[in-house]
Amino acid sequence: MLRDITLGQYYQTDSVIHRLDPRVKLGGTLLYIISLFFFSNPLGYLAAAVFLGIVIKLSRVPFRFMVRGMRAILFLMLITVVFNLFLTPGREIVSFWKLTITVEGVWTAVTIAVRLAMLIIGSSIMTLTTTPNNLTDGMEKMLRPLRVFKVPVHEVAMMMSIALRFIPLLMEETDKIMKAQIARGADFESGNIIKRAKALVPLLVPLFVSAFRRANDLAMAMESRCYRGGEGRTKMKPLVYQRRDRVAYLCLALYLAVSITVGRLVWLWI
Repeated sequence: MLRDITLGQYYQTDSVIHRLDPRVKLGGTLLYIISLFFFSNPLGYLAAAVFLGIVIKLSRVPFRFMVRGMRAILFLMLITVVFNLFLTPGREIVSFWKLTITVEGVWTAVTIAVRLAMLIIGSSIMTLTTTPNNLTDGMEKMLRPLRVFKVPVHEVAMMMSIALRFIPLLMEETDKIMKAQIARGADFESGNIIKRAKALVPLLVPLFVSAFRRANDLAMAMESRCYRGGEGRTKMKPLVYQRRDRVAYLCLALYLAVSITVGRLVWLWI
């Protein structure tokens, strides 16, 4: 299960999406996530799914690799779907005991599941096709206007990039510790919730120790290289928009126009 988490990992290959400016991918991901809440009908979700499928195809990242990351949130998605399925009032479909399934409940559960799936896959594309260094540079560039308000933009971007990079590392470390504990006789599967929570103590303690050790090693490495923040620093490879980036922005604007039109105006007209 822990190996299925793809958020924060980088999949190295040569594709159009990999070569895009990180600002395009950051802004595109944000706008795509926001667009998922612009509509609540099948036509809008179909447009979002088609656009996501095209991006996945262009990224050359195996689709099964992206879907694998969905397993980590399957339990959360299941709980969300069940709650909306049984607790949403409306036109009754079937009722048993004190639980009632309604038409509105089924639609809400389906839309939330689809939104979560597209949100996770869309976010994964950004991290799978962007290196941590490019991600940091892109965040710093996009947040630069906040420097007017004395916000440490470079430090914020660096922290966010490091946090994303640490996700797969900590998951890999957790997997190793869990296998080592199982080899020593630990049981993480059997028993009730309280027993399972207690069984996690031998897992969490070495994980926290390892995390603090990694953070300390990273801090020492940055300090030994005379890192003093972003003030006065130059870029070896400054970010410059290319023609493909402008085309990507145009495609994104076209998707937003089509999704909003199809998702709202066309549905209302029908």
